[in-house]
Amino acid sequence: MKLLAWISAAVLCSSALHAEIIESKLNLPGKLGSAVLYHDSAKSAAAPAVVVVHEWWGLNDYARGRAKQLAEAGYTAIAVDMYGTGKSTDHPKDAMAFMNAALAEPEKMNARFDAAVAILRKQPHVAADKLYAIGYCFGGAVVLNQARRGLDLAGVASFHGSLGSETKAEPNTVKAKVLVATGGADPMVPPAQVGAFVEEMSSAGVDLKLLSFPGVVHSFTNPGSTAIGEKTKMPLAYDANADRISWAALMTMLTEK
Repeated sequence: MKLLAWISAAVLCSSALHAEIIESKLNLPGKLGSAVLYHDSAKSAAAPAVVVVHEWWGLNDYARGRAKQLAEAGYTAIAVDMYGTGKSTDHPKDAMAFMNAALAEPEKMNARFDAAVAILRKQPHVAADKLYAIGYCFGGAVVLNQARRGLDLAGVASFHGSLGSETKAEPNTVKAKVLVATGGADPMVPPAQVGAFVEEMSSAGVDLKLLSFPGVVHSFTNPGSTAIGEKTKMPLAYDANADRISWAALMTMLTEK
């Protein structure tokens, strides 16, 4: 029995050593931009897959790192450049310009998102009925609007994202479960906006889980946000507790039936 246990442990260790996170840089069709796909080469069973949408800074190391983190947890993930330019910044004026340019062409943003979903559907070992989307800041607003569109997603998660939208969720149109994590002291997502969002989701019959962290400001999941906040005088700061709890809530969502 001891020998069998030793052999089993050796096999497990060998598999772990041979596991590798594969990063693939892709071009979206129709010159829509680019994306980066991540998956664990050791995974063979069908599992959920996730579209990751970046903060207003653009598709940077942080957004790609979150997609890679999902791959390390056993999920296929694609980080999509929702700006379609390949550019990123840490300057608020540039970020605002990038975001406004994208928001002026919502049909292109939807096309980029749809293209990312289509890529995931074609990947081996992806469960077609378990497609999710997560977003941060600007990206949080993007994924919520994809849910409002009525896309066939199992769930969406918004981290410190704007909750308002000119297009409101209609009853019985949102198929996705919705997870929202927001800072209780975030002036960019004030209590009135949170309250209106909860009312909107409730009226539309959406399965919503809301996490609000008292005293926490914007961009609380990004470890680099504190330095940027100090540099730019913006209300940005990392909060390790809120980051841990909100990520755990996402992991729970991805394993729900």
